[in-house]
Amino acid sequence: MGMRATSATRYQMRVWCVAFVMWALVVVGAASAAELAGITMPESISVGEKTLVLNGLGLREATFLKFDVFVGGLYLEQKTHDPNKIIQSQQMKQVAMHFVRNVDAEDLRNAWTKGFEKNVGGNFATLSDRVDQLNGWMAKMQVGDRMTFAFDRNGVDVNVKGSQRGTISGKDFSRAMLSIWFGPKPPNEGLKRGMLGVER
Repeated sequence: MGMRATSATRYQMRVWCVAFVMWALVVVGAASAAELAGITMPESISVGEKTLVLNGLGLREATFLKFDVFVGGLYLEQKTHDPNKIIQSQQMKQVAMHFVRNVDAEDLRNAWTKGFEKNVGGNFATLSDRVDQLNGWMAKMQVGDRMTFAFDRNGVDVNVKGSQRGTISGKDFSRAMLSIWFGPKPPNEGLKRGMLGVER
């Protein structure tokens, strides 16, 4: 009788241990990634020799109908809600754009050009050649495709659909490009606030 009780107790302990391990795996998995509009991004990434942490996720909505276009994720060395610090600081940064809608290359080119023009004012002329370089790397993006932009003190590394397109040099260009998302006239406020970690 005592042996049966001991065996039953051991069995129950094994069941509880398995259940605890499964629960722990779920909790750890949830803590290591963030999700928005069906897109999951890791809480941290490695860029070069730096480890960057996810500052926030935001949703790009287009037109008055508010079509979802992409989920933007901002990665920083140190989290901040201050858009000026993000634009001006020399820390490594990465912006990831995961598309949830098909977008033609020409639409992307128009959006980049308008974004720069709206946020840099009279300085656009000094950036126009590099904006053309960026636009030349654009391709049709389909649902599930991804672009990333890694910013360091020397410029921006551009990756489109898993292909490293090149680097656009200049602190002025980096700051201007970051101003598209974090300046006074972002594509939509929800995208800016989400990537700032103010809301999701």
